[in-house]
Amino acid sequence: MEERIGRFIAALRASGVRVSVAESQDAWRAVEDLGARQREAFRLALRTTLIKDEPNIERFEELFPMYFGTGAPPLMDPQAELSPDEQQMLQQAMQSLAEQLQQLMEWLLSGQGPSQDELEELADQAGMNRARRPSPLQQAWYERRMQRLLGWQQLQELLEMLWEMLAQMGMDPQTIEQLQARVAENQAALEQQLSEFAGQKLVDNMIDDYQQRPPIDELMERPFGSLTQAEMDQLRDQVRRLAARLRSRAALRQKRGKRGKLDSKTTIRANLRHSGVPFEMHFKQKRLKPKVVAILDVSTSMRPLAEFFVRLLYELQDQIQKTRSFAFIDHLEDVTDDLLARHIDDAVHIILHKLPPGHYNTDLGHSLRQFEAAHLDAVDRRTTVIVVGDGRNNYNDPAIPIFSKICRRARRAIWLNPEYPAQWGSGDSDMLQYAPLCTEIYQVRNLAQLADAIDRMLAG
Repeated sequence: MEERIGRFIAALRASGVRVSVAESQDAWRAVEDLGARQREAFRLALRTTLIKDEPNIERFEELFPMYFGTGAPPLMDPQAELSPDEQQMLQQAMQSLAEQLQQLMEWLLSGQGPSQDELEELADQAGMNRARRPSPLQQAWYERRMQRLLGWQQLQELLEMLWEMLAQMGMDPQTIEQLQARVAENQAALEQQLSEFAGQKLVDNMIDDYQQRPPIDELMERPFGSLTQAEMDQLRDQVRRLAARLRSRAALRQKRGKRGKLDSKTTIRANLRHSGVPFEMHFKQKRLKPKVVAILDVSTSMRPLAEFFVRLLYELQDQIQKTRSFAFIDHLEDVTDDLLARHIDDAVHIILHKLPPGHYNTDLGHSLRQFEAAHLDAVDRRTTVIVVGDGRNNYNDPAIPIFSKICRRARRAIWLNPEYPAQWGSGDSDMLQYAPLCTEIYQVRNLAQLADAIDRMLAG
């Protein structure tokens, strides 16, 4: 039972449910106090200690039966009530049946279901060791495949033959009916056992993959372009935790900023009525929450960086006064409302589909001209303008005067570029022309660099 509970907790973590070490210890203590004999109390004890977010309850209820069953009765021994002569008749009849179904018949007629080793061997024959994405559809598919390997389709015909043979041997019809009822119950229980094992095996495979994943710190240092889809999903799960850490640091800076520095001039002026004695102290308070305008390149090569930037910005909205967001490839789209009105996953999906990628069609210059014509009033002396892009225009006009105008209106102009500085100016890159106009430029090739750049932006 201890091993099974441990695997169940690992399955929850592999499925994206956050379970801390302390919560795992709470679960163990609850099971020690309540025991595992009362299935419903056992289930509620685990759910109460391991699940803290309502959306994760559904995943808990889906995984629990895979590891602890559905509470259905175990297989029963149909031969328990047979006389020695009747048991001998049953054994003779079974021996005369097809050999390929003998194992299945023994499970049904002995009351002893398959062992763990037998189930593992059956799963290996069904190809389950290669399956990595658990789902109800895949679970049902592998369940049917194991049934076919056991000869489940011929089972009913074979059982009918068995009852006829027993009747010919002279077994009492009432006893045969009792056998039929017990075997039918065992067949349903065995079917349920195969289903639960299929689901558990798929989740176990996922756990093995999860435990073999590289550490999250290593993934955060890996360039976006080298990440697999599974690793991208793993980083997406970490964005909220990363944002919480950045939020804590920003909140500490705000606390210090509210305390402020002594404003000597205002203090002296306010205390003239007290003959210059500083009874009333006045402090300079620093405004720390930035007002942001983000201009995002969502072309094919830039999409991972743009997506993670948007996700972090979304999680840090309480640390920003106001945000206007714009996305571009060959033209500019205002995506502010998408980010404000929708869940972040839906917003990212919509934004990326508003601007379908193409080959060599990025045109930042044209997008800047659109911004000047329709959205220049979004930038004022309190605004931090952030451009996320590689500065490549496919040899189009880079619109340097317009970008210079935007930078002059803004408080700060920050550029996040995934390319190495040695690549600036090569080919169709206009980065060397944009760079002198920016207040700050950060190379952002991975999530760690992106988080550092956003932290510095909030600090400024």
